Amino acid sequence: MTRLSTLVNAAERRLAAIFPGYFEGAKHDHYQDFGYPKTITFPMLHGMYCRNSIARAAVDSTVEKVWETHPQLLESDSSEDETDLESDIRQRFSDIRFWQKIMDADTKSLVGAYSGVILRLADGKRFREPVDTVPGGLDGLVEIIPAWEGQLTVSTWDTDELSETYGQPTMFQFNESSIGNTNTQQPRQFEVHPDRVIVWSKDATVHNRSFLEPGYNDLMTLEKVIGAGGEGFWKNAKRDPIINVEPDFKVANMAKAMGVPEEELLDLMNDQVDDWQKGFDKLLMLQGMTAETLSVTLPSPEHFIAGPLQTFAASIRMPMKILVGTQTGERASTEDAKQWSKTCMSHRENRVIPNIMDVINRLERFDILPERDWNLDWDSLTDSSEDEKMGLASKMSEINSKMERSGEIVFTHDEIREVTGRDPLSDADKYREEDEPDEEDEAAALGLVPEEIEAAA
Repeated sequence: MTRLSTLVNAAERRLAAIFPGYFEGAKHDHYQDFGYPKTITFPMLHGMYCRNSIARAAVDSTVEKVWETHPQLLESDSSEDETDLESDIRQRFSDIRFWQKIMDADTKSLVGAYSGVILRLADGKRFREPVDTVPGGLDGLVEIIPAWEGQLTVSTWDTDELSETYGQPTMFQFNESSIGNTNTQQPRQFEVHPDRVIVWSKDATVHNRSFLEPGYNDLMTLEKVIGAGGEGFWKNAKRDPIINVEPDFKVANMAKAMGVPEEELLDLMNDQVDDWQKGFDKLLMLQGMTAETLSVTLPSPEHFIAGPLQTFAASIRMPMKILVGTQTGERASTEDAKQWSKTCMSHRENRVIPNIMDVINRLERFDILPERDWNLDWDSLTDSSEDEKMGLASKMSEINSKMERSGEIVFTHDEIREVTGRDPLSDADKYREEDEPDEEDEAAALGLVPEEIEAAA
């Protein structure tokens, strides 16, 4: 037993010498075995988002659901009618596409570890200078610039342990041309002070991870399966013929039949095969040869795609039917939609709204917005549909009808109206007196015209 262990250890040392680093630690290095990167960089994540349809669907579907409607900024949560200030904010935000730019920043933050919201202000200072106050009120906010992680990087940090901002950035570097195609515009590049930057992420710092990172290996597997399947089917459809030469084949006879010298025969046959592959009606002339095709049986890629697709959907907590757009089974689809609404509502409450309020607080600090108890009025993603509300009201009415004999009222009229999203009726509406019937109503009730009533009187 001891000698066997010695032999095994010696064999392992020899293999380790031949393949340095491969057999260290675990028995298998799955990242190396399967071609997965050990470190995922932002360019890799951005490339996956731009070129992988499943990654694109995951990010965009999440953002589009979260931002199904745009919020409204209110002075307080108790206001009913729109105030003059709220109207001015709504118009200014519409002019500079405020909510659309914020939505874009949310998209970019899911692809990278974070994104940036750069405020362009009419304060007469450069981007690299700190901000005091901005004159002009709402007009002091000129533009919202959403930035990718790769465009907005930290250039210097606060390393003073006694500083209030210890460990935070003291300057950012913005380079618009580092991501995407900027050939059609003049790319912007400047240093920007942290006063003018809101870091959009889960914890408002740059120390986060991408939404796509947990399922990145699954996305790579999907690319491998889809790419291999597509290439395999293409090669199977466009396969080259295998030419078998008969024992009595003579090159001279073939060249004479085709009217070319013997040294040009091979080139001419290659051209003929190319022409034959380009169309179904081409003639392939062979003399003393037979042409065969090598066929490869390819398995359906559907089964190999299902596994990584399911695990990727699990990594982002998105139902499969939502991710790929298939709807099979009404009840299952309804339950998936409800769960997905809850997931997106959680994203909104725990990530989007806190970041929006950071932007609002920054504008408040610069005197662009006055100090208020600002509140975001935003339609809930988990509210029932109109059909669901009316169905619930109908069930409540049926329960009241069944309990009528006992004299017990389970649901009041106001409660039933509330589940349909309607306000309670006022006393005037509940107990409206019937209008006095006029002469035409009396005549109609008697089957007479007014002239006949007068004559009878």
